[in-house]
Parts: sequence; C-alpha cells; structure tokens
Amino acid sequence: MSDIRKNLPPVPAPTRRRFCRIAAAAGAALLAPRAVLRASDAATVAAAVDVNAHLFRWPFRRLPLDDTAALLARQAELGIATAWVGSYEALLHRDIAGVNARLAEECVRSAGRLLPFGAVNLSLPDWDDDVRRCHEVHRMPGVRLLPNYHGYTLADPSFVRLLTVARERGLVVQIAASMEDPRTQHPLAAVPDVDLRPLPDAMRAAGAKGTMILNASRSVPGPLLKSLAGAGACFDTARVEGVGGIAAFLRGLPPGRVAFGTHAPFFNPETGLLKVFEAQLAPAETAALLGGTARAFLGR
Repeated sequence: MSDIRKNLPPVPAPTRRRFCRIAAAAGAALLAPRAVLRASDAATVAAAVDVNAHLFRWPFRRLPLDDTAALLARQAELGIATAWVGSYEALLHRDIAGVNARLAEECVRSAGRLLPFGAVNLSLPDWDDDVRRCHEVHRMPGVRLLPNYHGYTLADPSFVRLLTVARERGLVVQIAASMEDPRTQHPLAAVPDVDLRPLPDAMRAAGAKGTMILNASRSVPGPLLKSLAGAGACFDTARVEGVGGIAAFLRGLPPGRVAFGTHAPFFNPETGLLKVFEAQLAPAETAALLGGTARAFLGR
C-alpha cells in the first residue's frame, strides 16, 4: 500500500540531536505521559479534542481501553479534554437506533468529555429517521458513516441525500475510510478501504462543507487528497505515519483541513499525541491541530 507522504512536499530530515530528544521523550511518555506531553504546551494540550475515538467492544478482539472508564482515565492522563466518539457496535449491529441510544447514554455519564457521533447505515430502511433521532432526540453534533462495513459506496444517490439532510440540520458528517489494516483483518470479514473518489462531486452536489474523513491518510493519492480538501473536506491524523509525517501532511493541505485524531482504543491515544509533538510545529499550528480545527468544524 502506497504511503501518502510520497505525494506531499518533503520536510527537512531531523537532526541526530532532535531524533534523540524525541526518542527520549517518547520513552518517558510511556511511563508518565502527562508530565512529558504537557511540558510542551500545557494550555494547548489541556484543550485537545480527539475527533476519532470509539466506545464499547471491537468485534474481533479485546482492546486495552475498550472500557469507557479506562479510556477516560487515559485521556485525563494525557490531557485530552474532549473526544468525539462513535460505537463499535455500529459495525455489525442492524439495530442502529439501539446502538445510538446506548452511545448517547454512555456519553451523558462522561460529564461532557465524550461527544457522541451516531451511526447511520444507508443500506437499511428508514435511515433518515436515525439521522432525525441523532439530531432531535440525542442532540448529537454529527453522525459517523461506515460505508465499507455497511455495504454501500459514496456513489450511491442516498449518500448525496444524507449529506444534504446533514447540511440542513447543521450536522458534521464523519466518514471512516478504514477501520483496520487489510493485512490484519479476519479472513471471513475482509473489508477494503472506502473508495473516496466520488466524494468531491457528492459534496458539491449537496453543498456540504462539514465533512470529515477519518483514517484515510495511507490510502488517498495526492491529487484526490487535494480535490477533497478543495471541496471542503477535513482529515484526521490517526493514520499519518513516519517521522515528520504530520508536518508533511499539513504542508500539503490548506489551513484548517487537519484535526487531531487517535483512532482510540484501536490505537493507543498517547501515540497520536506524541506524533503531534514530534512534528515540531509552530505553536499556532499545534493549537489549531489539537483543538481549533475541530471546534471550528462544529461551529459550522
């Protein structure tokens, strides 16, 4: 699988001294994440928003932080103030209304630290009622789509209608381009990455701006990435990899198009935060990445 960094402008290679400093900080962070990560910019980290997390059980194996209390405790250690969360139950359950009700109830108990993003399965009847419930009953700020697990493509006419309805209701639409690397998937549940090529035209047809793509960085070629950004899409950092990867990703896109995401608990959240500080961004860039972009997106 090609790495998206090949399509983006290069960043200067880190010096040996910088590499050693980053490595030392990373090792120390595994033992005391709050002390190391907050030392860089306490106010910025304390306001961090993770736009890509999930609650409940991943259906194929247990994850270390698949208990909500454990996930909240780790976020508190790292200084992450808020997380936008979907439900792992949405991958395979057909009772989407029940999935979203349980997600909303769990988030209520978090005292505002978890914001629920309900699932919508466009392959099921009455999906528009699930959108209505997410907005009117559960007061969710957005919805999260899993097209590859739910068996439809972004060329489906119902997808344009979903974008239109979400725009009219002021909802953010998150699209999970992938959930797991194909090389580690269960052989009886092999799910390819979502084909994002129809998305720019769909967004323009619906007049949609509040669209965020999760876990897409490894699979999106450079020209398509720029086309998506030009249509108003935003991306998260969960699958941006390599030394200097986040810095290169930001340089290849217009401002305000990248938000901090960890893909927790599938990935350890401290890894996502360490990648941000490894990038050695300017303070304003770090503040926008860790929270400003996400908050602006909700403001739309």
